[in-house]
Amino acid sequence: MLSILQSIESDELVSGALLLVDKPQGWTSFDAVNKIKNLVRRKYNLKKFKIGHSGTLDPMATGLLVVCTGAWTKQLHHLQGLDKKYSGEITLGVEMDTYDAEGKVVFTKEVPSLTLEYLITCFKTFIGDIQQLPPAFSAIKKEGKPLYELARAGKEVKLEPRNVTVHSISIIEYNAPKITLEVHSGSGFYVRSLAHDIGAMLDCGAHLSALRRTAIGEYSLDDALSMNEIITKLSN
Repeated sequence: MLSILQSIESDELVSGALLLVDKPQGWTSFDAVNKIKNLVRRKYNLKKFKIGHSGTLDPMATGLLVVCTGAWTKQLHHLQGLDKKYSGEITLGVEMDTYDAEGKVVFTKEVPSLTLEYLITCFKTFIGDIQQLPPAFSAIKKEGKPLYELARAGKEVKLEPRNVTVHSISIIEYNAPKITLEVHSGSGFYVRSLAHDIGAMLDCGAHLSALRRTAIGEYSLDDALSMNEIITKLSN
């Protein structure tokens, strides 16, 4: 495990460091990284500054981004393969084209009467080494272009299933039509697709209505800085 930068005002931020960031809702992962990049370049009067992150979060989602700077950007490939942990909310009865709350409604349907025990049984089928279809609106590239660009252009895209691993899914609460859950998965798993697939299994449709990434490997959201904290410290 690489050590976390203890002070964002340290010169190590320029030479090479690992920074934990709590991405706010409405920001893309690129927005967050680019903001830090511009602040550092301005603060240290740099023409160039290497920075990158270990895994994209959708704009709707919040939570942990592992950011590497300088020489430490060489570690990003390793970090991208680490397990992820999430807390999230799935809303039953409404299917969205993006599989999350930011898309267009595909259909609505009455939610059947469901017990917590039945839901637990359903989610168990998604645990282990499984094949998962990614969302059409995703950053996965096909023919050199992200799928979301093709989807927004109205082009039909044949989605290919991907091998992914799910270590655990825990239902924290079921208050119809909302399921609050925690997910521990391997790299490349889409919680949005899980929401869509559980909606299909229950024959009522569903989408991911909230998502927060709480851990990447051994790195915890508890140790992350908010973007407001980062902006304040780097603007001084």
